[in-house]
Amino acid sequence: MKYNFNEIEAKWQKYWADNQTFKAENNSEKPKYYVLDMFPYPSGAGLHVGHPLGYIASDIYARYKRHKGFNVLHPQGYDSFGLPAEQYAIQTGQHPAITTETNITTYRRQLDQIGFSFDWSREVRTSNPEYYKWTQWIFIQLFNSWYNNDTAKSEDISTLVSVFETEGNANVNTTCDDDVTLFSAEDWKTYTSEEQQEILLKYRLTYLAETEVNWCPALGTVLANDEIVNGVSERGGHPVVRKKMTQWSMRISAYAERLLQGLETIDWTDSLKESQRNWIGKSVGASVIFNVKDYDATIEVFTTRPDTIFGVSFMTLAPEHDLVSKITTEAQKAEVEAYIEATAKRSERDRMADVKTISGVFTGAYAEHPFTKEPIPIWIGDYVLASYGTGAVMAVPCGDQRDYDFAKHFGIDIPNIFDGVDISEEAFADKDNTKIANSDFINGMNYKKATKRVIYELEQLGQGEGKTNYRLRDAVFSRQRYWGEPFPVYYVNGMPQMIDAKYLPIQLPEVEKYLPTETGEPPLGNATVWAWDITTNSVVANDKINNETIFPLELNTMPGWAGSSWYFNRYMDAGNTEAFASQDALNYWKEVDLYIGGSEHATGHLLYARFWQKFLFDKGVVPVDEFAKKLINQGMILGTSAFVRELITDNSEKIYLSSDFLEGPNFVDSNSPEWEEAERILASKGVDLDRINDDNSRLIHIDVNTLKGNTEVELLKLENWRAEFKGATYIRGKNGDFHSKRDVEKMSKSKFNVVNPDNICAEYGADSLRLYEMFLGPLEQYKPWNTAGITGVHGFLKKLWKLYFNDEGLKVTDVAPTKDNLKTLHKTIKKVEEDIENFSFNTSVSTFMIAVNELTAQKCTSKEILEPLLVLVSPYAPHIAEELWNAIGNEGSISTVDFPIFEASHLVESSKEYPISFNGKMRFKLELPLDMSKDEIEKTVLAHEKTQAQLQGREPKKVIVVPGKIVNIVG
Repeated sequence: MKYNFNEIEAKWQKYWADNQTFKAENNSEKPKYYVLDMFPYPSGAGLHVGHPLGYIASDIYARYKRHKGFNVLHPQGYDSFGLPAEQYAIQTGQHPAITTETNITTYRRQLDQIGFSFDWSREVRTSNPEYYKWTQWIFIQLFNSWYNNDTAKSEDISTLVSVFETEGNANVNTTCDDDVTLFSAEDWKTYTSEEQQEILLKYRLTYLAETEVNWCPALGTVLANDEIVNGVSERGGHPVVRKKMTQWSMRISAYAERLLQGLETIDWTDSLKESQRNWIGKSVGASVIFNVKDYDATIEVFTTRPDTIFGVSFMTLAPEHDLVSKITTEAQKAEVEAYIEATAKRSERDRMADVKTISGVFTGAYAEHPFTKEPIPIWIGDYVLASYGTGAVMAVPCGDQRDYDFAKHFGIDIPNIFDGVDISEEAFADKDNTKIANSDFINGMNYKKATKRVIYELEQLGQGEGKTNYRLRDAVFSRQRYWGEPFPVYYVNGMPQMIDAKYLPIQLPEVEKYLPTETGEPPLGNATVWAWDITTNSVVANDKINNETIFPLELNTMPGWAGSSWYFNRYMDAGNTEAFASQDALNYWKEVDLYIGGSEHATGHLLYARFWQKFLFDKGVVPVDEFAKKLINQGMILGTSAFVRELITDNSEKIYLSSDFLEGPNFVDSNSPEWEEAERILASKGVDLDRINDDNSRLIHIDVNTLKGNTEVELLKLENWRAEFKGATYIRGKNGDFHSKRDVEKMSKSKFNVVNPDNICAEYGADSLRLYEMFLGPLEQYKPWNTAGITGVHGFLKKLWKLYFNDEGLKVTDVAPTKDNLKTLHKTIKKVEEDIENFSFNTSVSTFMIAVNELTAQKCTSKEILEPLLVLVSPYAPHIAEELWNAIGNEGSISTVDFPIFEASHLVESSKEYPISFNGKMRFKLELPLDMSKDEIEKTVLAHEKTQAQLQGREPKKVIVVPGKIVNIVG
């Protein structure tokens, strides 16, 4: 019987769907286990073979846990709001909801054909109003909360109002805006309602504020740092500038310490946790206030080395610092403004990463040293960021390499404050032993004593205090986009008001254009029905706005990370209409037990999700404050791109050169006929073959599907692929063939190196795809895809099939297994279980291959061996396992059958094959029981006919027996 994988896989995928085989229960006597993938954005391109890598790994583990008796939740859904769908809508006029639905249909079909054990009854889509209703609800909870540092948790804003009413804000210990002014209870009572709302906005966990943002004019929206690559937008490669805008922000900074401490309680990869620690960036030091000479202004800086304050020789402000425009002198104004304009074109990430460029401009103003009262020149430089710390630094050139380089570059004085010690960077880092000079009150003190004394003296002057600082900045939460969650916010006299939760969701309105309005408003400014009526509690037409009962709604939408910051909780009870999940479901599932996804989300999604989870925990909504116990970062499957070399000519003629003239295993020799022919053709076009290099030619990506074999290009396919290749001149290489250059890089549609899983499943089957992706290497590593390699695992599956079937049909019998059969099975059970528990899926595939080879050689037909073997294979290749499971007489799905139990006794050897030697030379082998004594071994060996033949009647001089190892007969 033939292995018809296409029929088998379609059959079992239908069976799983019809029977809801993988539907999880919210209450079960079984122990629970929650396995989750970072859910995908459904792009128009569909999946390529790199996307399923993590999904296959999580699916293997989910299936394994079912075999181990767990009630497994393994859901899937779609992060379906986002910029790509909106950009496509702008280009085509097609509503993003339509293209998103089309893309989801493609993704669902592709995911199903790979055989994932998802519980599709819990599918979520962030763009579904029934889902984003609860995203809006969470936003309202954040708006109505503040963070109490005394209780180390968020509390309802009403508790803060109570404090203001009884004692003002002098004793409130919280994380809030920097520009809060002190007021008494009496003051609070005299404020108007609008004044009180303005004050509360400075304390709320989500708030409106003027913020420095990454503005992309071409896309008409704010971008997050992770949406910018090399200073341009990741989507479309458009320029990005820094700009101040009034935006909604999330006060994630309030949770900085808890986010830091929480990392100690979760089993996430060390590299990912280190990324978050660095991003949170805890520093202990002091806040120092410098007065600005001749201005009623001060500059606050944070420093981890207040003991070096006597080495300050200049100050540097971020170009965006509010003070720059106020203190810049007339003589420096033009130069400062030009520098600020240039800096606005660089993203914060680029500025942080650039440690080589030295640039800055003197403002013309001076600060006053708190102790010496000496003037300190104030510069601006783009290595200082407005969003980090206070946006200002006190520069100590003799103790900081970057300050030193800056001072040397601009000729600024460098005072030496160290008392005759090595002032290299390494020595400066040894802060406990560094001696400080140039001050009466800290002269000769070490770091710790000097730091305490400087802070004390600053406090006495009223110009500083000890402080713990965090690099983590509040997260901008507004986007000038259409295709995102609407804010449940309307405005009364410019102040934001929350819509009551019982009227949610506030759904996206219809608009004619998805671009910003002509007056610069976000796309929702194009909506004609986008106002809130507080009498009917409904959305009504804009022309009814009277600012008495009908008010304008918020025009921005939420960012992509809003819906992905809590979706793991929604899966626990996805159909609930009364809450985002019931308390029973939340208390049962608690958290994700295993989360698999990319490390690129370390400081984006994963940090925001932890923040929201801790907030919801504070509110008593969720039972735990970390949403995922264990997290594994899968690596990336890389594509092998194909390039052709295009020659750059004066007349723009298209000439392409086969790569084997310059590189590769089939290198064309300069004395060959091919070389002579190429020289002749190129000479007629004014090109010298000997002088072709990267200056006068370039490599261009081509579609890998135009190749025949590894490097050979099928020129007809190439010409049909893109119009620019039609009618071009092709300089062919060896044997008249035209070759491409191959190189490994990220698999991407833009690099034309994408391999479609549909084609792989059609030609080799989903089980082959699953096995091959695991076989490529360790889960967390990057590895290149090579379609040719899949034939190996496909051949293995055919061999597995032949263990059960031959040309006549099923060959599995009830015959008792042999000792070797049992040994092979149980060493396979042991290894596969260890591999899955350690997420070493690649070595399991090798183990399966060894087991099938051994059982084939043993001519094993025993059902007692071949039945449990299928359970071992099932998590990896579920379709063939299901088919064979039923073929050998079982009913229903294999998916919940108990995992085989390893019995060590089958691996214990009861006999030993001894090499029998004569005078040190091995002549034959003899298998003997391991429990035989030396005398019994000697007696048995000497009595053997082969020994007698060797001795030919002679008596041996000596018989050396090493039990369990050798027998040597000395004649």
